[in-house]
Amino acid sequence: MGRGKFKSKPTGHRQFSTPEDLLAGTSTRPRTFSKKEAEYDEVEEEIVESSEEESGDESEGRDEKKKGIQGIIEIENPNLVKPKTLKARDIDIGKTTELSRREREEIEKQRARERYMRLQEQGKTEEARKDLERLALIREQRAEAARKREEERAAREQKKVAARK
Repeated sequence: MGRGKFKSKPTGHRQFSTPEDLLAGTSTRPRTFSKKEAEYDEVEEEIVESSEEESGDESEGRDEKKKGIQGIIEIENPNLVKPKTLKARDIDIGKTTELSRREREEIEKQRARERYMRLQEQGKTEEARKDLERLALIREQRAEAARKREEERAAREQKKVAARK
């Protein structure tokens, strides 16, 4: 396949893992990197544990491991949302999520529309009453027109019979 006038450089083909790939474990990230990272974390934890044993009660309140500068600087931000990591076995399947305002309004509109259509079928709405009145009027007009046609037909037949005699 032709690429056109300019060919892309070999560095241009970067492939990023999607969250679905990461959850499924099918990401293209080399596994050796995660092993090295895990080994590094273990070594770091051992160092932290040994320093905690030496320091005593000073840092018992700290359970979370801080990354980067956060470990150095203590932040007290009330708006800071701490990420909650849930494992698959801890997720409650029966728990329902709250709907957004737009979703709730959409569902309410749909229910109102269905309720209105039910009332419309039963003839209880104002619009349905007007429609039924119009239909009754049209039926009367059609019945009168049918009677007139019958009378005219009967009159024509009588004229034909009278003309033959």
